[in-house]
Amino acid sequence: MVIDMKAKTHLFIEIGGKQVDTATFIDNIKAYWTAEGNKLKDLETVELYYKPEENNVYYVINGEIKGEFQV
Repeated sequence: MVIDMKAKTHLFIEIGGKQVDTATFIDNIKAYWTAEGNKLKDLETVELYYKPEENNVYYVINGEIKGEFQV
């Protein structure tokens, strides 16, 4: 999905009495990316998959690098 607008957006997910701010997902990806010695300008695509029943976020960076983290 492509959203072409200048408004700043936030997506919150609420499930089972817990609220997750998806902005923290991106913050985690950026921190991981730079900690690995990469530059943010080289972060081209990020795919995120949130599984609330596991409390995990799975990701794919630039179509190649896969991983997961808990929220």
